[in-house]
Amino acid sequence: MKKQEQGKTLLARVGIAAFVLAASVTMTTGANAAGDPALGEKVFKKCKTCHMIGEGAKSKQGPLLNGIIDRPAGTVEKFRYSKALKAKAAEGLVWDEASLAAYLKAPRKFIPKGKMAFAGLRKEKDVVNLLAYLKTFQE
Repeated sequence: MKKQEQGKTLLARVGIAAFVLAASVTMTTGANAAGDPALGEKVFKKCKTCHMIGEGAKSKQGPLLNGIIDRPAGTVEKFRYSKALKAKAAEGLVWDEASLAAYLKAPRKFIPKGKMAFAGLRKEKDVVNLLAYLKTFQE
């Protein structure tokens, strides 16, 4: 085989390897972006002290979380929200995935002077998985 042909073959192999690598990264990223509800359930153990979710859930120190995704903030009946959260609700805060993700990462930064004592989730994958878990309790 001539050197020129060997070079083309090598370039073709490198190109195929790069394509396969890019495709696998894209698929992995897509899977991670969707989150894993089973892993999210494990993350939710950190929330159970103050929140309930699922059949028969009631508000505790924090409001119940059934149907939280896309729910306007401050709307769980009979729950006493902080003045800070009520102010955010009056501004039109809706708990969509982006606002929940920001809140879960740093609750005190997202709503200064709010009641939530939890410091936040450090790992992005925990936030994504927790959101996937919360989605399984939409009404």
